[in-house]
Amino acid sequence: MNRALIFKELRAHAPFTALGALAGVALLGTLFWAEMPMASSAGLFAVLHPLHVLLSAQATIATFRRQGGSGLWRILWIGHLGSVGIATLSDSLVPYVGEWLLDLPHRGLHLGFIEKWWLVNPLALLGIGLGVLSAKTRAPHGFHVLISTGASLFHIAMAMSGAPSLMTLAAIAVFLFLAVWIPCCTSDIVFPLLFAPPLDPPPTGPHHPD
Repeated sequence: MNRALIFKELRAHAPFTALGALAGVALLGTLFWAEMPMASSAGLFAVLHPLHVLLSAQATIATFRRQGGSGLWRILWIGHLGSVGIATLSDSLVPYVGEWLLDLPHRGLHLGFIEKWWLVNPLALLGIGLGVLSAKTRAPHGFHVLISTGASLFHIAMAMSGAPSLMTLAAIAVFLFLAVWIPCCTSDIVFPLLFAPPLDPPPTGPHHPD
């Protein structure tokens, strides 16, 4: 696995992810100022989390296929774990830790692959199929990051009651950044590279033309 490539990708995505986190907390403050009901946060999470799983599965398998990965069962379990598992970490587990540390009044752990198993798991399979068919595309990653930010944001919003303080918003921005940056890059880049076959190294030594 190319560590230099992984660190390069993490550095490249950090500014975009930080901007997304700041935009997320600005949106959160605006929605609470507008007195958005908690049910709206739950509904938005129920849409964005399954969509995140779909995009994550597509991006994971596209990367795996670009690196020469193959095999039906490998594609299925890598795509499912790399999407459902990491999207759950990003959208639910890390936000819940933030809710617990901030002592938010309605904190709770919402696991889409259990609560909406009939939607999340089929969408993961659909994303895997799209990744196999469109292995050359890199377009979904940016959209994937935005959707993940929204899902994490509304998981946290479900735990709140009333407008948050500036300190709480700053802490939420940190948790949004952590919830999106490492898991999304892990899903799209690091995880599939762990299981893809190593690429042939470039030839060394003097080249002797025929």
